[in-house]
Amino acid sequence: MTVDLLSIDSLLSPEEVAVRSSVRSFVDAEIKPNIADWYDRAVFPLEIVPKMASLGLLGMHIKGYGCPGRSSVEYGIAALELEAGDSGLRTFVSVQGSLAMSAIAKHGSEEQKTEWLPQMAAGTAIGCFGLTEPSSGSDPGSMTTFARKDGSDWVISGAKRWIGLASVAQVAIIWAMTDDGVRGFVVPTDTPGFVATPIAQKLSMRASIQCDITLTDVRLPSSAMLPDAKGLRGPFSCLNEARYGIIWGAMGAARDSYEAALSYSQERMQFGKPLSGYQLTQEKLVNMALEINKGMLLALQIGRLKDAGTLEPYQISVGKLNNCREAIAICRDARAMLGGNGITLDYSPLRHANNLESVRTYEGTDEVHTLILGNHITGVAAFR
Repeated sequence: MTVDLLSIDSLLSPEEVAVRSSVRSFVDAEIKPNIADWYDRAVFPLEIVPKMASLGLLGMHIKGYGCPGRSSVEYGIAALELEAGDSGLRTFVSVQGSLAMSAIAKHGSEEQKTEWLPQMAAGTAIGCFGLTEPSSGSDPGSMTTFARKDGSDWVISGAKRWIGLASVAQVAIIWAMTDDGVRGFVVPTDTPGFVATPIAQKLSMRASIQCDITLTDVRLPSSAMLPDAKGLRGPFSCLNEARYGIIWGAMGAARDSYEAALSYSQERMQFGKPLSGYQLTQEKLVNMALEINKGMLLALQIGRLKDAGTLEPYQISVGKLNNCREAIAICRDARAMLGGNGITLDYSPLRHANNLESVRTYEGTDEVHTLILGNHITGVAAFR
């Protein structure tokens, strides 16, 4: 039932194959048997966090401070296998490692790194990343959350929305406007004035947590500021880490949906033969397999460039735009092939498709990545 039409496996090192095997085994044993129930009940299973930590999945590509220090390709492979289980659970690893831990690792002081990164790699502390606001998504430069100086302290007031893990996190990376531009702050979530409220009644990412945050005169010492992040380059460097993981993860959702449709088509009898024996079914399966293979090669090339230190930001947009767009089409087509059974949680494609509505939106919409690429191709910025 392999989808590898181009011997992509031959391009992977033994270490990369070993990572894939260990994460796939974890997903098969811990996530797939339980995900329908978690999704149905809108539960994020905190009990799997220590297991993810023990596999070295938290801050996987960060070096030092108790972090695993694996390659970008190894991290991408792990993201793919996790999202074959569920986007929401891959998102946990992304928020923890690519956003919150990455912000501290890239921009934090030595004290901030020493205090938080070992705890977060071990899963004993959960982090979140507060950039998006109720009226500021694709345009974070218009944020209204403000940090003002009061003596040697900072006092932050404002609101954030769609912040993953905020209600279960011990530390939040909060981005706020100051008199000196956008700055980042390390905010323990037990600080007075910090309130996180889970967003309910979601149709997507149900086995995950997204929150509204209100910050009411949250007082922090001067040491809470991330010293090396000034302006939007700070949060954008973290967003690019998360976008990179999505390039791989989306193909995991697509592959799992393809495998569900293929298996179903081989077992489901219609008019005296299996669905897989019909030309229309085979055309759909072939189109899915082609796009998964192309998406995998795209992810792998971007990962190799990232490991070589030559990856350009616009190339991340190539992967995020293409792989999300193709993955959601694959999941929808797979759902259709399952007929009425496809709308139940007995099968994964519609759950994946619903989740990908969020994945396609966060870390830059299709439109944002289209404009990034349009700017690169034409030399003209068309955002405004």
